[in-house]
Amino acid sequence: MISVDRLGEPVLALFRAVVGLLFLCHGAASLFGVLGGNRGSGQALEFAAWPGWWAALIQLVCGALVLAGLFTRPAAVLASGSMAYAYFVVHQPDALLPISNGGESAAMFCWAFLLIAVLGPGAWALDSFLARRRTEPVRAASRT
Repeated sequence: MISVDRLGEPVLALFRAVVGLLFLCHGAASLFGVLGGNRGSGQALEFAAWPGWWAALIQLVCGALVLAGLFTRPAAVLASGSMAYAYFVVHQPDALLPISNGGESAAMFCWAFLLIAVLGPGAWALDSFLARRRTEPVRAASRT
């Protein structure tokens, strides 16, 4: 039987990668008009239009960074904050609850990225790999 504790790292890595990939796809759809385009219109947002184009750029870049586990915490904090902004500025004025104002994905992304920022990238991430590489020469030098 597999211990639930042993599943922590693989599940965190999978959660981080899936959330990052979904966010990246959301940004790519809005920036490039792919995957259904912005809000399913099949169209891309106008270049540098505020705030949508910039939000999509954050989604694309932060999604890719979180997916790879590179600069994970800063990218997750920026992504979480951008989704909090999207919820409170774009969705919440229409109605109080996310189910009524169409802000479910903004709220879920906000909390998912906050969790990633707090928990960190996990052992199965580029951040962790690079940190191990930086400490290996120090450990090897201290043994001699």
